[in-house]
Amino acid sequence: MSKRTSPEDNNEAYVRAVHDKGLAFDLRTMSRRKWLAGLTGGVAAAAIGGGFFFDRSTSFADTTCDIEEIPDETNGPYPADGTNGIDIRTASGVVRSDITTSFGDASGTAEGVPLTVNLTIENLDCTPLSEAAVYIWHCDRDGNYSLYSTAIADENYLRGIQETDSSGQLSFTTIFPGCYLGRWPHIHFEIYASLADATSGSGTIIKTSQLGFPEDICDAVYTADGYSSSVSNLAQITLATDNVFSDGYDQQMATVTGSVTAGYVANLTVGVDA
Repeated sequence: MSKRTSPEDNNEAYVRAVHDKGLAFDLRTMSRRKWLAGLTGGVAAAAIGGGFFFDRSTSFADTTCDIEEIPDETNGPYPADGTNGIDIRTASGVVRSDITTSFGDASGTAEGVPLTVNLTIENLDCTPLSEAAVYIWHCDRDGNYSLYSTAIADENYLRGIQETDSSGQLSFTTIFPGCYLGRWPHIHFEIYASLADATSGSGTIIKTSQLGFPEDICDAVYTADGYSSSVSNLAQITLATDNVFSDGYDQQMATVTGSVTAGYVANLTVGVDA
């Protein structure tokens, strides 16, 4: 089917269509064009006899909120949130932005490609969820989880809690997680209504979900020293076969920029029904 066009879509056809239609037609046409030009330039326009006007401050941007709620996901076997052994959320020092090091009686540091994780938490009407709290945790570059995996059972790094600011935003400094057998590279997180809820050991969890990483970014990161096992593990898994992301990951896939040498920044806006 051919696309329908108005006479104005083709200047020559338009001239033929309106030629010699009289002064009244010409005045209407010129007035319409001037009015449209006024809208484009942001100048106040008045429709004489129409009973309406556009103020200079009027915005023509689409303000429709189209955020969707992020899916609920498993917290996995290594959450350290009290559902499977230790509850690190109640420990002194867990509220922090840099989670690359252990705290308390532990002193280890997780090695790997630097990663900054920026999260924006929003209600489904696109208003920021301020003064909420997020607990995140993920594996190290070898695919091990602190507090659980034998090699790093005495460490508690790559775990931490942050409070959202007035814009619903928070940031963590960490390392890019490795890919272990059977799972796509990811970060776990839980969202709470307040910092007190997140650190009390009994606060209600608003949302439990996971953040994923684009394949091309994972491929680049896993060329770095220390990630050799991730190369073969990633080759054996896809987003379509992963047991978390296989049913869809549009709301969970982070936007990632950076490089192996400079480090990476992952951004994700998380919609919740708070």
